[in-house]
Amino acid sequence: MAISRRKAQDYAEQVLNRPGGEKPVTLRRTKSGVTLLHEGRALTKTHASGVGEMQAKLMAMALGVELPDVGGSVETRVPSGVLYRAVAVSSLDVRRPEAQAVLGQLMSTAAMQRGAFNTLEIG
Repeated sequence: MAISRRKAQDYAEQVLNRPGGEKPVTLRRTKSGVTLLHEGRALTKTHASGVGEMQAKLMAMALGVELPDVGGSVETRVPSGVLYRAVAVSSLDVRRPEAQAVLGQLMSTAAMQRGAFNTLEIG
């Protein structure tokens, strides 16, 4: 039986509320969409629609990994802050203009938390 997005995000909240360093996650892609897993349990998922595919690509970018092909998966370890932002990105309706501002902030913060930026521009 497939898990609902709501139940998955309830579990994500439990994981994010636990203190700890980096968390191991798996991004799995199937014909029906993309699921982000922690210890074999779903944290969030996107559907195999136009919006869902964009959410999945952005979620992979936030995690700092490539989106796998259908039938594939990719594993990584990320800080809780990056995981929080990946889950948040998976819920954004990227078609809405106001989501674009939120998306930009989530993505840049996730990149900084992953250490993707060597310097910080002030200007």
